[in-house]
Parts: sequence; C-alpha cells; structure tokens
Amino acid sequence: MTDKVRIAVLGASGYTGADLVRLALTHPRVEVVALAANQKAGQTMAGIWPHFAPYLHLPTLVRADAVDWSGIDAVFGCLPHAASAELLSTLTDTRIIDLSADFRLNDAETYGEWYGVTHPAPELLSRAVYGLTEMARPKLRDANLVACPGCYPTAALLSLLPLAEAGLIRERNITINALSGVTGAGRGLKETNLFAEVSEAVAPYGLGGHRHMPEIEQELGKAFGAGVTISFVPHLLPMNRGELETIIVELADGRTVADLRQCLDARYAEEPFVHVLPEGLAPATRMVRGSNHMVVNVFADRVPGRAIVVAAIDNLVKGSSGQAIQNMNVMFGLPETMGLEAAPLFP
Repeated sequence: MTDKVRIAVLGASGYTGADLVRLALTHPRVEVVALAANQKAGQTMAGIWPHFAPYLHLPTLVRADAVDWSGIDAVFGCLPHAASAELLSTLTDTRIIDLSADFRLNDAETYGEWYGVTHPAPELLSRAVYGLTEMARPKLRDANLVACPGCYPTAALLSLLPLAEAGLIRERNITINALSGVTGAGRGLKETNLFAEVSEAVAPYGLGGHRHMPEIEQELGKAFGAGVTISFVPHLLPMNRGELETIIVELADGRTVADLRQCLDARYAEEPFVHVLPEGLAPATRMVRGSNHMVVNVFADRVPGRAIVVAAIDNLVKGSSGQAIQNMNVMFGLPETMGLEAAPLFP
C-alpha cells in the first residue's frame, strides 16, 4: 500500500456518498481516485453539488461498471440495497466498506423478508463484519468486507449494548422512538419529501415494520444471549440532518439509573466519539451536527423500574459516512480519528 489509501465511492451523487467525499477531502491519508453514479455518469461533483466547486481535481463520475479497480485499496458502497451486493460481490482484491443494508443481516432469509428481494450474494454474509466501530475493532483490522450499521441502529446499539452486556436491563419491552432529518430518506424524488410536505410538520413512518428493526434485534440478541423483539417508531423531522433517539428500557432486578450511567461512563470514557453528558443534561441534535460525535445520557422514568436513554448523532456522519471512514481508519492501521476531528457545527 502507498502512503495514501486510494478509494472509490460508489453512489457519489447521493447524500451519503457526497458526505463521504466531503470528509475524504480533508483526510490526510486518503486519495479519491474514482467516483461512480450511474445516472450522473459524465458529470462532475461540482456540477451536481455546488459546494464542491473549489475541488475541481475530483474525478469525473462514471458508471459503476466502468470503474478501473487496479490500484484501488478500498471501495465505499453508497448504493441502494441489492444493487450494492450485486456489484461488490464481484470484487476480490479491494477492501469493501458497504453503507447499504446488504451485509448487515446475518441471515439471507431475514434479509429477503424485510427487503423484498433475494439476497444477491448470500455466500458473503458469513464473512461480513458488522462495522459498529466501537464494538468491532478487533475484527475490523483484518476485515475485507465491512457492513456499516444503519443510522438508527448506530445510536440505538451504542446506547444499549453496554447495558445489555452488563445485565443491567431486561431484553423485554424496549421501546425506541427515533427522529431523523430528511436526508435519512435519501436524495431520490419523493412527494413526501417536498418542502411543503415536511416543513412545519413531524410525521411517523415505517410503523411496525421499519427495516432497521431486525438489525437492532439481531445485535441486541447477541448481547442478551436471547431473542429480542423491540418496539421502534421512526419520525421524519423538518431539518436536513440529525437524529435523536429516546429509548425506554426496563431495569434488571436491583439495578438503578445510576448503574446505567456508571456503565456507559466506564465503557466510553476513552472513546473519542461517544460522550456521556453530565447528569441531567439532555442530548440534542445541535450538539453533534456535522460531526462524527454521539452524545448520550440516562434519566429516571416516573414509572418504577424503568429508565430513559437519550442519544443524538448526525445521521450522515456518525450514522453513515463518518462511521465508514472511522472503520476504514481501523482497517488500514491509521489513527481512528484521522479525517474526523471536525467539531460540531453550531449554530
């Protein structure tokens, strides 16, 4: 490998792909050598995204099947589900960091049930590393295929996994109310995402059947050592980026809210991107906007034996492209924070 990690970004015309390119531009050890977007092939990033106007050195977009893979060290897949696995399964000499849902679920049958298609490459599922960076570092170092978690699972699992592993909460009656900016729905033209539809309004969606549910249940089930069924209700907010999750949990016998705070404090004390806020301070999306940070805190519920865990991330950074670069840094032996040091943007 040369001094720089040479990367390709598939799906560079979408929100996730564009944010990945934005972060890569300031990464001192990354060189963007290929950008792909089938519908935008032949165009420049500056032509699609005005904020890339100063970066005329970026490669012109090509079709994904026209990428020259020779010399590319890592590919970031920012494509829709199914399309991602179909293409990435053909690559054998390039380390893959996939941001789609195609390699997150361990079971191809479960994938088909939730995504409505037969998995294009089920033979790869067993070797895919679930890339929740803070929990996956040992496996990431030698991984050739990394499945980056969805944005909702990222915040939920970073909040809950330490508590589940420590036996501080029960696996039953976990309720997650999640709120996200409209970029979480992608850049495709949808009537429900028009300004007049989302402005001055908040609406739930995916009621009882959002595709991130089996992903959260899968990883929580591993931590609990038992099957888990959660309640999960996502909401669309009239803002561009950001995500807030309010999670209700039942305490294990003899456990207190203070135990939960102490557990999270200890687990994340040395983590560069996950921060337990001072007691009584509620997380808010403005605390993390534009950054790879997550803030979390725990509060007592008025119902005895229950607690409220609240977490905030930027859905496009820690919930997607930032976490992907964090994974790449670990995979290539780079400082984990490299290229991700930017403080949150406020106001």
